[in-house]
Amino acid sequence: MKRALRFAAWLLFLLVLVVAGALLAVQGRGVSARPDPSWAEARVALLLRSWLTPPTYKGLRNPVTATPENFAGARQHFADHCASCHANDGSGKIQMGESLYPKAPDMRLPRTQDLSDGELYYFIENGIRLTGMPAWSTGTPEGEQASWELVHFIRRLSSLTPDDLAIMARFNPTSRDQIEEEQRIEDFLKGAEPAPTPAADPHAGHQPPTPE
Repeated sequence: MKRALRFAAWLLFLLVLVVAGALLAVQGRGVSARPDPSWAEARVALLLRSWLTPPTYKGLRNPVTATPENFAGARQHFADHCASCHANDGSGKIQMGESLYPKAPDMRLPRTQDLSDGELYYFIENGIRLTGMPAWSTGTPEGEQASWELVHFIRRLSSLTPDDLAIMARFNPTSRDQIEEEQRIEDFLKGAEPAPTPAADPHAGHQPPTPE
């Protein structure tokens, strides 16, 4: 009995040392989202993601048939809802995706492509905690259909053509500045008096004043 208690005490002591060492290692790093997660953070996050995904989803097969019509619908859906963080080609090489913590992954790579259809569907519908991935579920059969179509589309990210990317660019969300600029151009072409260009935001860039 004493030996078991001594062993448990040593385990607790080692656990405290590990936790204290981890806290000391990250002390001073702040809460900035700019650096990449450490190797340990990434491994733990991926293991937890796999472990916490309900087993019933892992074995699900896509019930939606991959048709040209479904591909076109998913292509537009991805461009409108997903490309802001994942880029049209799924690379994640876009300002929003590269500013997240962790950064949006390149979904063309095995880290995503090796997931089962059911896992991809689960992440689209329910999101992933402590990341920038939101839950897109609408709780409707139409929403579930759209998510399954996106699963098919994700499988084809690495084979998208320049024409696909050009079509997707037309459906990407447009910023307010772009909308206003397009409206000024349209008004000018129609012969209307162009609206004045708004003054630049003095706080843009968040640069503090330079001390004298």
